[in-house]
Order: sequence, then structure tokens, then C-alpha cells
Amino acid sequence: MYVRNFLRKITRVLTSRLVVIGLLIVLQFVWLVMLMLQLVQYANWVNIGFLVISIVIELYIVSKSGNPSYKILWLLFIGASPVIGGLMYLFFGDKRPSRRMRRQLHHGKHVIGIRSPMTDVDCHLPIHISQLCSYLETCGFSLYQNTQTEYFPVGDEMYPRLIEDLHHAKHYIFMEYFIVSDGNMWGTIKKILKKKAAEGVEVRFVYDDLGCISCLPPNFRKELVEAGIHIMAFNPFRPALSAVMNNRNHRKITVIDGYIAYTGGINLADEYINQKQRFGHWKDTALRLYGEAAYSFTQMSLELWNAFHDTKDRCEDFIPYRYHANAFPSDGFVQPYYNSPFENETLAQDVYLNLISQAKRYVYIFTPYLAIDDEMQHALCMAAKRGIDVRIVTPGIPDKRVVYSLTRSYYEPLIRAGVRIYEYTPGFIHAKSYLVDDEVGIVGTINMDYRSLYLHFECAALMVQCSALEKLKIDCIITMEQSHRVTLQECKQRRHSLIWQAILRTISPLL
Repeated sequence: MYVRNFLRKITRVLTSRLVVIGLLIVLQFVWLVMLMLQLVQYANWVNIGFLVISIVIELYIVSKSGNPSYKILWLLFIGASPVIGGLMYLFFGDKRPSRRMRRQLHHGKHVIGIRSPMTDVDCHLPIHISQLCSYLETCGFSLYQNTQTEYFPVGDEMYPRLIEDLHHAKHYIFMEYFIVSDGNMWGTIKKILKKKAAEGVEVRFVYDDLGCISCLPPNFRKELVEAGIHIMAFNPFRPALSAVMNNRNHRKITVIDGYIAYTGGINLADEYINQKQRFGHWKDTALRLYGEAAYSFTQMSLELWNAFHDTKDRCEDFIPYRYHANAFPSDGFVQPYYNSPFENETLAQDVYLNLISQAKRYVYIFTPYLAIDDEMQHALCMAAKRGIDVRIVTPGIPDKRVVYSLTRSYYEPLIRAGVRIYEYTPGFIHAKSYLVDDEVGIVGTINMDYRSLYLHFECAALMVQCSALEKLKIDCIITMEQSHRVTLQECKQRRHSLIWQAILRTISPLL
């Protein structure tokens, strides 16, 4: 019986979509490399031509703007193997989405490309905060008042609130998630979505195809479509050797009737609400917006949906006041924004750098992955050296061993500069939150790693002088008390793995 079950499990894994498509991609890669090697051996002039192309590519990489770690990785690859490395860069070196995807996303943006009429830009904020908000305004993200913020320190607290709001939906529900996994959480949400679709509520659901490829429930699409739910797989994982597979939709968004929105790190799987234990206690954070700022998340959802569907959505049909006649309570200022490889701006990185460099007293950071470039490392070290209390909380129990080793490789230079590093002892911290000087906070989906900052579609909400910041600060203090503060001595004891850490840093854009 045991052997039969084991063989059945192995067969299921080997015939899974992930393994089959992965194998086809590997075969294409091997074939491409063999073809290049054959061409090089065919004639000297072919070899010389490839070498010239590789030199030109290296000069291009050095001269173009971009992340230094990414450039170093390619320069090393091309230097080690000029022919294969150069041609690989031509095929896969552009980290931006494919031309087809860029064209579609531009079309979606054009369809809903209006600014919210509720924006209050004359908000009398401290000059450095006002300048940051103005920067986001120039990137197309409105600053809102008349929005109530509610912060959740763990998914266990967010989940009942989300369920309650979904039950009360009357007009539409938009959802985007990176991971959807069978279990109590998804089962409950699915039941509500099917019920709401039957009542005439418009339900749109977007999931990332690669993010869900190993955990998507059976008959997922068929069941939802038959229930009247509109569904979309973002950037489907296909058996084609293409760099576009790097561009994933890592956002977590729920919008209900235009005036309620949720975001944060929480996906639709039981471990995120601690109904299933994988890496100890799972700590994540989330934010609920009630009011005008929810409209920005509506726009994000519409933009993505309209890019891939021939819909005729009108923005005025989705503004918060359409289904909520009364005024919303005012609670500070909220500025939702998203990060995209489609844009030339490294917006998420710029926002983080601005907050760190302008901090006056402290910077508290929650992040599951710490794979930063020299610019971010320098900013954190400089802030600590000028007397800012910089604290970073990372996981105590990792979900990915290799990334965990990479994260730890940054500890020593940061600690030497005065940054305090904490590891969350009870388990895995998946939260992506910032708090600066009691005045500014961020809750969203953006990790401090190359993928989140440069490759993925991400989102977050900037909060200024909101009441939720008080709860965020309490959560930061409690979390640090539960965590182990890493010492310089502990870092020195890990120096035996310096070569391994150097390799990890070099290939960090691939992790």
C-alpha cells in the first residue's frame, strides 16, 4: 500500500503541468545552446562575429541605466562565455515585459486613464512628505483624504473582516492574487463569490498562473466560470523559452463596490491565516481602506482587466460615491500606488529610498526577503550612521533556504553600520511593511528583493498621519520583542560561507 501510494505521488508530480512545461523549456534551452556551439565551430568568421556582438552588448550593458547587480550578473556570464552569454542576453536580457504585453497594458491604461476628482493636493504636510507625495502624483497616483484605514497585524484578524465585507457586496467584487490554494480559506471565499455571482454581483478574479501552478484547486477555472465568475490567468505559463515568464503579478487586491479595498501580503491559502502550519507561525500584514482611496485599487484592477479583455468599462461606473452617497470619514492621507516592469520608473525602490533618506528618528521594516542592491544598502547604512534607529525584521524560519542564506549575507555590513536586524523567532514573517517617524507607513506586496522591485507587478498603500500607523507601531514593537536580535558575533561565525554568499549575491536577480 505504501509503495503504491508513493508511486502514485511520484507519477502525479512527474506528469504535473509545472514539470512537463519546465522540461520542455529546458529542452529548448539545451537545443539553443547546442545550435550556437555548432554555429561557432562552423567558421571562424561566425565565431568572430559572435564575439564582436558580445563586446557591443557588454558596452551597452555598462552604459545603460539599471540595477548594478543585474548588470554584473550579465557581464560575468558574457565574460565567462562570450558567445552563449551574448546571445542569451539578446534573447532574455531585457527585464521588461514582452512588446505584446506592453502594448496590451498600455491599451488598458488608456481606457481608464483618468485621475480621481477627489484628490486634495493642498494638504499642508511636512515638506519632505509632501515632496514624496508629489513624486507619486507625477507618476499618476492620487493622494486621498476621506478614507478610513484599518491595519491588521496578522492574517487571522484580516480574514473575518474580509469575509464580512464580501458577504455585504452588492454590485461588484474585483480580486487579484498571486497564490490560490485549496483549503478552508479559499473554500469559504469561493462559496461567497459563487453566491454573489448568482445574485447578480459582477465578480472578476485574476490569479497569477505561475504562482498558482503547483497549488491551484482541481477544476478551478471550470467551476468558477460555470458559476458566472469572470476569471483571468495572468501571463499564462507556456512551454516557450521566454524572459516574459519572469514578469509575474504579485499583487494582492480585493475591491468591493468601489469604496472598500484590501491589500497586503496575504494570499488565499490556509497558512496565511494560520489554519495550516508550514514554517511555524505565519506573520503577515494587511490593510483595509474604506473610502475614496479604494478607487486607486479599482483603477489598478480595471487597468489590468481591460488590457486583456475587450470591455467597455467607464470609470464613472466604479467611483466610490456611486454606491455610497454619504461622505466618508477622514483619517489622514492615503496614496495607493503600484510598481510595474512596464514603467521606466523604479517607483517602489525610489519610495523606499526616499523614506530612508528623509527619516528623522526611526525606520522600522518588515520583509521576508532581504536581497538589496548597493544603493539600498548604502541608504540603510547612512541612515543608521547619522543616528536614525533603523530596524529590520526578517524570518526566523525560512520558506526558501537559498534565499534565507542570501538574506543573511547582508546582515554583517548593515549591523556594522548600526542597523538592528531581528529574526522573527515564532516562524515566518511574510509582511512587507514600513513605518517611519510615526508619520508615514506603507503596507503592500513589495518585498526588498530584485524580483519585487524590478520584475513583478506589485502594489502598496502609502499612509500619512493615519490612525492605522499607531497600530502598526505597536505591532512593530511587539514583533521585535518576540524576535531574536542578530549580533555581529553571530555574523562572524558564518564567515565560512563567504564564497557561497558571494555566489548568491551575484545570482540574486534570478532568485
